[in-house]
Amino acid sequence: MATPKFRKSRSNTHHRRSQWKADNAALVETKIDGQTVRIPRRLVKAAQQGLIDVEQF
Repeated sequence: MATPKFRKSRSNTHHRRSQWKADNAALVETKIDGQTVRIPRRLVKAAQQGLIDVEQF
């Protein structure tokens, strides 16, 4: 990882961090117990096994 050679000012650091934004999780349509639900891809397997409640999505 690159290391800065000089100290960054607090203003520059905060300005750089404020530009970063997280993306919403992409939803996937899947059938669980006969009904089609849209849930994040990483939760599909757990939902099919009944480990999580799909009503909250």
